[in-house]
Amino acid sequence: MKNTDFDAIVVGARCAGAPTAMLLARQGHRVLVVDRASFPSDTLSTHYIWQRGLARAAGWGLLPRLRTCGAPAIHTIRSMGSVGLEGVPPAVGGVTEARSIRRTALDKLLVDAAVEAGVVVQDGFVVNGLIAGDHGAAGIRGYSRSHGHQQITARIVIGADGMRSSVARMVGAETYRVVDSLTFCYYSYWSGTGLTDAMHHASEGRQVFAFPTNDDLTLVSVTGHRSAFGDFRADVEGSFQSAVAHVPELAERLAAGRRQERFFGTADLPNFYRRSSGAGWALVGDAAFHPDPVTGQGISDAFDDAEAMAQAVHRGLAGAEPMESALARCQAERDIRTRSVWEYALKIASLAGDSPTAEAYKRAAARDPDEVTRIFGVFGGAIPHWEVFTPDNVKRVLAGVALASAGTSRYPIPMFPDSSRASSGRIR
Repeated sequence: MKNTDFDAIVVGARCAGAPTAMLLARQGHRVLVVDRASFPSDTLSTHYIWQRGLARAAGWGLLPRLRTCGAPAIHTIRSMGSVGLEGVPPAVGGVTEARSIRRTALDKLLVDAAVEAGVVVQDGFVVNGLIAGDHGAAGIRGYSRSHGHQQITARIVIGADGMRSSVARMVGAETYRVVDSLTFCYYSYWSGTGLTDAMHHASEGRQVFAFPTNDDLTLVSVTGHRSAFGDFRADVEGSFQSAVAHVPELAERLAAGRRQERFFGTADLPNFYRRSSGAGWALVGDAAFHPDPVTGQGISDAFDDAEAMAQAVHRGLAGAEPMESALARCQAERDIRTRSVWEYALKIASLAGDSPTAEAYKRAAARDPDEVTRIFGVFGGAIPHWEVFTPDNVKRVLAGVALASAGTSRYPIPMFPDSSRASSGRIR
């Protein structure tokens, strides 16, 4: 492929890049996707796709495929710790289940869907530069095993190449709302556990998650404070077992099963937003917005961002709106759309444990299935935190079990620091 012109080049073919390319191709645009990896291949991931993410995939016509790619449906969440909650998150767009899909299966499915839409895919391609045109980026320079050195032009280059995006680095995209890594995470896979729902255990300084995934395996992850990463890494297996021991049911299940793969882990989990567009370029997915993954929102966020980015780029390519204007509006809308997910992820990533207010509220909420559903709706990104964790709602739930006196609350402090000002819709 020599000096081939495209409407758009997408750098990165995983859960943000492949859908962006697919949606643009479905609009009739000529799209190239390049990725240094080949597919199927694995990558560090939370795996979890919440109801809102699957609902987005349903809108693309991909939900039937996701339902048959080897990962079982997850309907129930059991969250343990100082207070136990069990229930189901709210349905989104009629989708009632979540799924934890291995990236070897998910990313290949998304790439295949992009190819079916007419996208040209080059894997094993390393981008080492951008072509400078009269009005900004005009394409990419790179090398692939199959095609050698290439220069490929396009009207726009879209970086979907992750939080350490090479496209972002090449264009000098500024970051904002930066918070250094708060946590680390290790995970692996066990057979023979019999787990069919999602299990979550929270305590001060630690989060443990377990849920079924492909091939009858259970993914188990441990999250801890970033400051404890060195000690944990010095004895990963022993540290992992020590953390799981705080969840007796899960410890018993793992003892009855067998670990099937090595441990995967990282402490490279920065929190940031990036400026997401400029002359001839844009960023999507983790390249543009990266909160701590402790709530498992990454794939669902990537799907939402791909939808919004594809719409904006299509408007620009089709001449319905100036490209610069369409992309700037896309970024502003993303910052509003992701605000609750961002704030809640930072709160959970503090690993501070429940305050007396939160513990009392959860004890009362545990008796109300609808309130448990709302709590899990916040965790899954379907409901903004400011609709649930407010002083008035906490008072209402506590009063429902006679834990607050009439007209006053024994727990006046909001569970969530920003809940009293979140309804303004302003970016902070």
